[in-house]
Amino acid sequence: MPKARVKFEEVHADLGRSFRILLTPNLNDIFYWHFHPEYEIVFVEGASGTRHIGDHISRYHNDDLVFIGPNIPHLNFDYGVKTTCETIVVQMKEDFLGKEFLQAPEMSAIRELFEKAKYGLSFPGETKRIVGERLKKMIRLSHFEQLMELLHIFQILATSEKDVLNPRPVSSEANRKDKGRIEKIYQYVEEHYRDKPDLKELSKSCNLSAAAFCRYFKKMTKMTFTEFVNQYRITQAKKLLLQQHTVTEACYQSGFDNLSHFNKTFKKLVGENPSKFKSRES
Repeated sequence: MPKARVKFEEVHADLGRSFRILLTPNLNDIFYWHFHPEYEIVFVEGASGTRHIGDHISRYHNDDLVFIGPNIPHLNFDYGVKTTCETIVVQMKEDFLGKEFLQAPEMSAIRELFEKAKYGLSFPGETKRIVGERLKKMIRLSHFEQLMELLHIFQILATSEKDVLNPRPVSSEANRKDKGRIEKIYQYVEEHYRDKPDLKELSKSCNLSAAAFCRYFKKMTKMTFTEFVNQYRITQAKKLLLQQHTVTEACYQSGFDNLSHFNKTFKKLVGENPSKFKSRES
């Protein structure tokens, strides 16, 4: 199982453009769990793979179209894909056309789209086909025409049916001290989720009493520490199920020591039992 340590990706606009276009990065053998402060459109054609954005994880089939907001950890969409596929990625800063860009009245729908992208968005059916075709044609246009086309694509996405992938915004507005402390907590859970995390040890490393730590964590994440650990374990279990592990293997390898508790927790957080999830996403 690849280690899920999130990596920071440094993004620079292409020469002569205010944004960046990547074509078929070919990272299918690399587990690239990463984040960046830029917004990102991803279109994948001709493959089925894993869509893992923030806390959301599922399978896409044949093709996929998503719009991801800033600082949302996500997995490269071609990870584990064994077939030839085409991928187009467009990355841009929120103010890539100036700080007042989204404030213009003509941009009201696109402004709302950018706000919703902080949750991670996917686009089904006809929108996926139309935008995919436009993205493929866009790479052959002049830089000015690419910019006009990108604005048109934003308007199509803004006025189309979309699925929100995470129940709350993934990026955090916490200050630097809080970010450092939360990062330490996440790292601890990454390293100990298969065992029983020691709340006293973790609290001490954060210079807090156990009671103060629990209050602090609930305030910062809107969930208890136990709920967070269970959510993390279920995310790992979903990865294992998508990699063709059995339900029993997913249970014990993700840190649960009781199959009944695993099934109950999985259904509570995912909305279906692990067997159904596995069969539906296979």
